Amino acid sequence: MSALLLDMGHSLAEPLFSGHDHPWEVLPLIKDFIIKLGSSLPEEEYKQISENVWIHKDAKIYPSAYIAGPCIIGARTEVRHCAFIRGSALIGEDCVVGNSTELKNVILFDHVQVPHYNYVGDSILGYYAHMGAGSITSNVKSDKALVRVHCEDGDIETGLKKFGAIIGDHVEVGCGSVLNPGTVVGRDTNIYPLSSVRCAVDASSIYKNASEVARKHS
Repeated sequence: MSALLLDMGHSLAEPLFSGHDHPWEVLPLIKDFIIKLGSSLPEEEYKQISENVWIHKDAKIYPSAYIAGPCIIGARTEVRHCAFIRGSALIGEDCVVGNSTELKNVILFDHVQVPHYNYVGDSILGYYAHMGAGSITSNVKSDKALVRVHCEDGDIETGLKKFGAIIGDHVEVGCGSVLNPGTVVGRDTNIYPLSSVRCAVDASSIYKNASEVARKHS
C-alpha cells in the first residue's frame, strides 16, 4: 500500500517502509529510525545543533521556532516563527513548517507544506502534500480505542492508539479540515475546506463529505 500512496524516492525514510504492508505500521518506529539515521548523516551537509537534532546547513530556521529531538530537517526547508516541533519528526527537503504549526511523530516527504496553524501528529505526509490553514490531523479517538482504517470492503485493525493520517503525494487538504484518526487519503486528491474525514479516500478524488466524493476527470 505504501508505494501506491507515496513516492519513496522523495524521503530519507524509504528504508523504514521496507517489509511493511501498511504505511501506518512504521509510526511507532520513527523515533529510533531518526536517531540511527541522524548519526550517519554527512557532517559537511548537516549540523547537529542539540541532542538528536540534525539540520541541513541550507535549511532556514526562524529564531522563535522550537525543535526537540529526535529530528532531522532537510535542505532548503523553512521552519517559521513559533513552529513547535515536539520530536520524532523527519522533515524532508524544500518543506514549509509554518507559524504556530505543531509536529509530533511525523514523516514529511519533500516539498510538503504545513504553513499555517496546523497540527500534524502520528502521521505521514507524501511528496508535495499541502495542508490549508487551520487543517489538522486528529490522532487519538475520543473513546481512546484502537484506531481502525475504514475502507469500502471493511475495516482494517491497526493496533495503534495514536494514528492521525496517511496523506498521499500531491494531496490538497482544504482550510479548517479535520482528518480524523485512521484517515488515509490517496494521491492527487483534494479535500474541500471545513471537511471532516474519517475513512480511506480513493486517489484522484474530490472529497466534500462522506456522501459526496467525486472522481477527478482524467
